[in-house]
Amino acid sequence: MATNRMIDRFAPPGKAKAAATPTSAPTGTVKTSPEFDEIKRSMHNELLDTLDFEEVANTAKEELYERMRQSLTDRMESRNPAITRPERERMVQEILDNILGLGPIEVLVRDPAVSDILINGPKNVFVDRKGKLIKTNVVFEDDKHLMQIIERIVVAVGRRVDEQTPMVDARMIDGSRFNAIIKPLSIDGAAVSIRRFGKVPILAEDLIAFGSCPRPMMETLRGAVHSGLNTIISGGTGSGKTTLLNVLSGFIPPTERIITIEDSAELQLQQEHVVRLETRPANIEGKGEVTQRELVKNCLRMRPDRIILGEIRGAEAIDMLTAMNTGHDGSLATVHANNTADALARFETMVGIGMPNMTPRAIRETIARALDVIVQQTRLTDGSRRVIAITEVTGMEGEIITTQDIFVFQQESVDKNGKVRGRYKATGVRPRFASTLASHGIHLAPQLFEFEMEV
Repeated sequence: MATNRMIDRFAPPGKAKAAATPTSAPTGTVKTSPEFDEIKRSMHNELLDTLDFEEVANTAKEELYERMRQSLTDRMESRNPAITRPERERMVQEILDNILGLGPIEVLVRDPAVSDILINGPKNVFVDRKGKLIKTNVVFEDDKHLMQIIERIVVAVGRRVDEQTPMVDARMIDGSRFNAIIKPLSIDGAAVSIRRFGKVPILAEDLIAFGSCPRPMMETLRGAVHSGLNTIISGGTGSGKTTLLNVLSGFIPPTERIITIEDSAELQLQQEHVVRLETRPANIEGKGEVTQRELVKNCLRMRPDRIILGEIRGAEAIDMLTAMNTGHDGSLATVHANNTADALARFETMVGIGMPNMTPRAIRETIARALDVIVQQTRLTDGSRRVIAITEVTGMEGEIITTQDIFVFQQESVDKNGKVRGRYKATGVRPRFASTLASHGIHLAPQLFEFEMEV
């Protein structure tokens, strides 16, 4: 078989091939000898010289990975290089990561606790782990090495990055969001951002257990989404908006047709009847771009029961609000804003972009009629992500959109370990949308609006 011939080419002469055994990924804390880099470079080049790339392309990656690992291990043992076993394991892993994976950052990609990988040139790699930015000991050899990994990622998803197109935004094969900007725009070397998403979706019970959204607040949101209230999740970068959007989308009845619109598909809806749409950037000739606004307009012809817009950031706001006002109740979206007032102001600005001839009052009336609930999400100084307010949009008073908070989180202190302490509490206001929920068989108990909890 082709695979056997390929593996024979890996194996050193006269060396019996042992069964491949998984090896845990070595950490960057393993100390290396002066000969380490030279031996690694030699082994790396030698392995590349033996590869039959046509056969490699026809072999499953997992099988290829383990057989190449065994081949490298056998080669090192046969030559007995002057390195320790931990060094040898690290060397094998780094060579495989460079050939089959994403080089130095492959170990970060495998870490389930890492949500973001941020690369500022070849020697500065940071991660977001549990809400905290941490500098790692991961480095690339030089700018050329970093560019090789960037090109490997973009080629795999049918994109390109070079001097003519020095910026690229794409969805990686594993679903992660990838963004890179290179020289000459990025002065100190290529800058890369990778936003990763867990393979196992976070559920409502998880957010309750994490203390991100207490049960009374989650049950209110469950009722709001199930009953078809138009809901916006507001928050800053990295505050957990997409995670919360994913959770809230799970409250949509399975009998409804859902259409999602995103720049990079991130949502992991569990319902069966879901149509996923994704924008497309312009090609190198500047043609072929498909924007969120175009997708929103098109999805209205697709008989949606619910529209979920990953993030509203421009003129598509007017089309989304129009949809909410014309029978597409229960729509969901996120918006970048630090508080509820800022969220409404951003909507006003974005609608003004889409409809420059509308008066400010007409814009506000459109927003007030369309939106029912705004959920404010934030990342606190200790890295925790919390829902800090659930607010009802109640209408207009004169020229002003009126709102009322139903639940809030009040920060009170920061303990000696740096953990934020505070209090979740109901404001005592019974929302006007309670009657809408009741018409769908969801009755909010009076004690729900007396809720208070310290964290």
